[in-house]
Amino acid sequence: MVGINGSGKSTLLRTLAGLQKPISGGVLLQNSLLNTIGIEKKAKKLSVVLTGQYISKNLTVLELVALGRQPYTNWLGKLSREDKDQILNALSATELEDLKNTACHALSDGQFQRALIARALAQNTEVILLDEPTTHLDLHHKASIFSLLKTIAHEQQKTILCTSHDIELVLEMSDEMIVIHDRNAIQNTPKNLIDSGVFEHLFPDNIIGFSKETHRFFIR
Repeated sequence: MVGINGSGKSTLLRTLAGLQKPISGGVLLQNSLLNTIGIEKKAKKLSVVLTGQYISKNLTVLELVALGRQPYTNWLGKLSREDKDQILNALSATELEDLKNTACHALSDGQFQRALIARALAQNTEVILLDEPTTHLDLHHKASIFSLLKTIAHEQQKTILCTSHDIELVLEMSDEMIVIHDRNAIQNTPKNLIDSGVFEHLFPDNIIGFSKETHRFFIR
């Protein structure tokens, strides 16, 4: 999901996650209104990774990822064999096995972002929502995170929706995109969105242009 600053990307994502009430209308998850689904049941269907969410970085990577199993553990919080398998699978999918006993404060920003994604994977939901998962990362790590998300979506058959300012990267790596522009949400494949000309008018076109040939923005 892309759009200029202030277009409402994060507001829409938080609304889809059930973290704030819709301004109007409602959100359906598997044909049920999201606000009618119990917290525990919703946590087994939908996981969320938010930018700036407070998480103690004194936890090890393993402890952080294990938090994703909270919807499934008993009242004692004891991990079952299934819980442990899901945690190990999440660590493997995000290539964090060698860092599982490392404290989160010792991780790079890119590694910590992978750990947050691993926690969502351990939650084992069909839908994962992420708000600006590549903020503060360099180009290499941004591409790495988007590549990881695409691999997870395809190999594990999950629906993954993230907001991003990195439009050019997202164009190359998304199956579909939602463009927020002039209070409208336009959803389609990157190719169809490029052909429609929506990116040529996303920013003030007297300053920023977009090339359909190179899929790049340029300063006029």
